[in-house]
Amino acid sequence: MNIVILGAGRVGSSIAELLCELDHSVTVVDHDPAKVAHVNEQYDVRAILGSASQSSVLFQAGISGADMCMAMTGQDEVNIVGASMAKTMGARRSIARVFAPVFRDLSTFDYQIHFGIDRMLSLEHLTAMELAREIREPGSVVVEQFSRGGLEVQELTVGRQGKLTDNVVRDLGLPPNVRLGTILRENRMWIASADDQLQIGDKVTVFSRPEDVKAVRAIFKTGAQTPKRVVIGGGGETSLHLARTLEREGFKVMIMEQDEERCKLLAKQLESTSIINASASEIENLKEQHVGNADVFVACAGSDDDNMMLGVKARDLGTSQVMSVIGRLDYASVIKRLGIDVAVSSRDIMARQIVSYLNEGVVVSRTKMPGGLIDVIEVDVVEGAPATDVPLMELGLPERCLVVAVIQQDQVRVPGAKDRFAVRDTVVLIVEDDVAEAALGLFRRERK
Repeated sequence: MNIVILGAGRVGSSIAELLCELDHSVTVVDHDPAKVAHVNEQYDVRAILGSASQSSVLFQAGISGADMCMAMTGQDEVNIVGASMAKTMGARRSIARVFAPVFRDLSTFDYQIHFGIDRMLSLEHLTAMELAREIREPGSVVVEQFSRGGLEVQELTVGRQGKLTDNVVRDLGLPPNVRLGTILRENRMWIASADDQLQIGDKVTVFSRPEDVKAVRAIFKTGAQTPKRVVIGGGGETSLHLARTLEREGFKVMIMEQDEERCKLLAKQLESTSIINASASEIENLKEQHVGNADVFVACAGSDDDNMMLGVKARDLGTSQVMSVIGRLDYASVIKRLGIDVAVSSRDIMARQIVSYLNEGVVVSRTKMPGGLIDVIEVDVVEGAPATDVPLMELGLPERCLVVAVIQQDQVRVPGAKDRFAVRDTVVLIVEDDVAEAALGLFRRERK
């Protein structure tokens, strides 16, 4: 594929390196001569000096023939403008990295739709979601978010006899916008059907909106009856996203942040999280907040070195589970030796997201489920596709294919048998590899 990356900073250069390893044709744009020179020296890419938001520079980068443009500079506004211009100038798909939560908040304004951008990615939000999954279900397989973050996937285990094992899937009484996706039993995974009956020990993937996560976990009765106590060291954007997610699900959350103004901002944006104006790097502060008694400590202070030191201090105090955010992949082995249980790499998370978007035609993203035989596919509904002609029940999807959600006008829901798809909808499918092309054919424009 022909890919243009706007920004040669830490994120942009690491994506360029990844794409080169995957044998894609890459062009990188940056306004800093030193960064352009570094990219030219280190990677097999074409690097251009110039502003990512100027049409002449984008034209020089060959944006009109690009399969994808990824705006990854350190400035939200530049990324939004650059990705929007790239799409208008002919790039097949465009992705913008954003930092400020307001750009992903659909309740105020839909920047993505307004500027014609295919995806807005927040590295901080993605990192927080992976941390949250590990806190909910330690050791669970990570499955990405879909539909602009409006659809989340949980891996849950059937742990006891009861309603889940006494009824077939159609009679479980799952909430309206929740769908059981796959079942893993004795090392065999398959797509769930309405007639399947769960057994103790089954691992299932459940697709739901973020606001339904707590209800789903109540049905599966996962975790302890009393809320887990989570202490987060550092009050940056990743910490804010993590705290917001956990407090919504009933966890007892505390953030330790030394900057007083940042504490005030966090207090305004969070509901039940305790905000402590104190440095988490000071051992006396950790003792004063009884970090040793916490179920989970998350080191989220900024630099890799600071996070590793915070994790070591929490471990020495006796915290049950210690987690740390890292940027450098080569630190992963060091983390384990320091006694830190979980290391979440922000770069690795972004790389997985980017790879899932490297698709042709109507496919927006494609992610492999554990085992590699089942895919989760986001697909655009385009004019002239068979999917727009008849209700879902008459569409003729292959047997081993399940529609888990549809996003229509910014609303994510599970469609019913009589629902019809409309142009510009995004549909999320779970499908086995050998029938994927047959399923996708229903969403491609019919040739006359």
